[in-house]
Amino acid sequence: MDFLKTGLKGYSLKRNNPTLKGLSNLSPYFHFGHISSQRVAWEIKNSAMPTIDKESFLEEMIIRRELADNFCEYEPNYDYFEGFHPWAQKSLNEHRNDEREYLYSPSHFEAAETHDPLWNAAQNQMKNMGKMHGYMRMYWAKKNLEWSPSPEDAFQTAIELNDKYELDGRDPNGYTGIAWSIGGIHDRAWFDRPVFGKIRYMNYNGCKSKFDIKKYIEMYTI
Repeated sequence: MDFLKTGLKGYSLKRNNPTLKGLSNLSPYFHFGHISSQRVAWEIKNSAMPTIDKESFLEEMIIRRELADNFCEYEPNYDYFEGFHPWAQKSLNEHRNDEREYLYSPSHFEAAETHDPLWNAAQNQMKNMGKMHGYMRMYWAKKNLEWSPSPEDAFQTAIELNDKYELDGRDPNGYTGIAWSIGGIHDRAWFDRPVFGKIRYMNYNGCKSKFDIKKYIEMYTI
């Protein structure tokens, strides 16, 4: 619980920078029932940390987790393409035959053998640490979509790798997060583009503008 005493300060600003130790890393403990989110919420509510940081953390821990639980409880196809919103299915189907600049097999993804050192670093972080930074999980899953033969292949590969290597895998948060990245769950339609259709896009240069990608790559390159 040290994070709640000292690490929470600055959380709202640090949580999306994967080169900083800005996350609580409590998700595996929530997943296995080692700690109660209710207890954590109580500790945070009664702490002297800045309100903006407390609210940001509680948003992730309570609201996002509840949305994930709800999605997996009431959507039978939560881990299939058919579980995506109709607009997302339609959009992805319209771009199903778009040419992909790069294509990788599940084994190449697993071995972190892509052309993108940033993606490879994220995969290595997950394999070696048992936990990929939350911001990089979004980039990682979206590139699975961009470099896979189909949305179904991308979704299946991302789920299998997440469940195999993440300490907090096999969890509603993981399935919903991947469905958000690849299938627009809990998101809206964006500008239409090749391969992605109207799914929210992320790219290397976007990450470059948000954090020191060179440092992150150095941290997790074998």
